[in-house]
Amino acid sequence: MKIWAHRGCSQRYPENTLLAFEKAAELDGLTGIELDIQLTKDGHMVVLHDEKVDRTTNGEGFVRSYTLEELKRLKIDAGNGNTECIPTIEEVLDLVEDKMVNKGLKLNIELKNSIFPYEGMEEKIIELIRRRGLEKQVVYSTFYAKSLEKIRKLEPQAELGILDSKASDCMYKIKGGCGADALHPFWRTVDLPRESLKEYAVRVWMTGHLYPQKPTGTRLNMETLECQGITDIILNEPECYLFT
Repeated sequence: MKIWAHRGCSQRYPENTLLAFEKAAELDGLTGIELDIQLTKDGHMVVLHDEKVDRTTNGEGFVRSYTLEELKRLKIDAGNGNTECIPTIEEVLDLVEDKMVNKGLKLNIELKNSIFPYEGMEEKIIELIRRRGLEKQVVYSTFYAKSLEKIRKLEPQAELGILDSKASDCMYKIKGGCGADALHPFWRTVDLPRESLKEYAVRVWMTGHLYPQKPTGTRLNMETLECQGITDIILNEPECYLFT
């Protein structure tokens, strides 16, 4: 089973922050880090999951309504009086690029464009990854099938994962021509038999129990998940399954 860090080590540290990514990159045996990108009002790519800043920062409103300079003023509570700020994707790459190049660490970049299309985001992220020579270390994913179609045209060799709640809905989008190489369903709704999944990577994702919630203490049975045809799991607490 391949293990990914969901928004970094997001159960112990604030999700999608440089702190959470730094802690994840320190883990031996980690396959990769999953994160989310959106565009600011002035066209910069920032790493944040929600379309609004309300849940994770001390601000209010939509990401797309802020300039980068304005977003950088917002604070993310990191506990014990410490704060983080919303990173740009360039800042994340600066942090983990050495591990990507020399240790094989991968990034799963989710384009958060199923609600707001964010015109030009595909071109921006493809150009950035090309410029850094990291094409083989990146997986692009989104719920929006047309966005994956666009990425496939821009970067024919890109590794693509289609997101949805159910594995069957991911498969439906693939059969519809989105061009994905992998299914990215919710871990509890892999509703297809293993035999029908064997041609694809199946990377399942988790929800809940993100910082600052306390760990649940529940440990997943990886053998059971593998029997379902799951190849990768994107965990909030990868440090509980791997070692620094």
